[in-house]
Amino acid sequence: MEEERKKFLQYIHLERGLANNTVQSYERDLKQYELYVTKIAKKKSIHDIDQSMIVEYLHFLKEQGRAGTTIARTVASIRAFHQFMLREKMSSSDPSVHLEIPKRSKKLPQILSLQEVESLLNAPSGSDMFSIRNKAMLETLYATGMRVSELMNLTVTNTHLAMGFVRCIGKAEKERIIPLGQEASKALEKYLETSRRNLMKQKEHDVLFVNHLGNPLSRQGFWKVLKQLAVAASINKPLTPHTLRHSFASHLLANGADIRAVQEMLGHVDISTTQIYTQVTKARMKDIYAQYHPRA
Repeated sequence: MEEERKKFLQYIHLERGLANNTVQSYERDLKQYELYVTKIAKKKSIHDIDQSMIVEYLHFLKEQGRAGTTIARTVASIRAFHQFMLREKMSSSDPSVHLEIPKRSKKLPQILSLQEVESLLNAPSGSDMFSIRNKAMLETLYATGMRVSELMNLTVTNTHLAMGFVRCIGKAEKERIIPLGQEASKALEKYLETSRRNLMKQKEHDVLFVNHLGNPLSRQGFWKVLKQLAVAASINKPLTPHTLRHSFASHLLANGADIRAVQEMLGHVDISTTQIYTQVTKARMKDIYAQYHPRA
């Protein structure tokens, strides 16, 4: 089986052009699989492997405490290997053909309460250039639910304050139009009229949010700003740039927004990705009930 494994790894590296890290991941999975096949299952060749043996191997991994994500990745590696063997006529059958990849349990995203969002949005309360910029960034992020990378790539041209929307270019260059609320529009208008003009100095580009040198603000720069503002707002729970996106979606759904509209604003291809936020809303309702109902 070692020879077949090496041929498969050579194929995915040279012909499919997979990255070295990906090839190494396949190699680790298949070496462990090979060890089980030869040492524990006592199979002499790849032709002796059947589906029941693969299922036993997956149970073996589960008993060893391997994470669901690790087992799912292992299944994908085994399937790719056996499909290659069959396609190259190095095997007469594919024992993994009906093997199902275990569903990965989705961890509910961390969200902020309405009060926490309010505290965070009010944290940059000064009248200096950076406070005005930071206020505009946070208001825009919460108002639109954009990804941080999308926010950092947002341009002045694509910010239509008079009409109350932004034109967002997301993954795979897909465009979506997202409404802006009144508070975000006001914060952006103030930023454009004062802070950005001063921060730009002699620079000429269309990127909306800039740093102290007038260059486009980076994701790392935004992350640094967010951490400082979270401390100022006394928010103790884990907070990432994606938390406001999660909060945006959860708060819309909690207040009766149509899930298809939320899917469109978030730029999700599959509605099942958006549906995770309905679970967050239900979980939060249970927490509130347990905390405040006298007979909970």
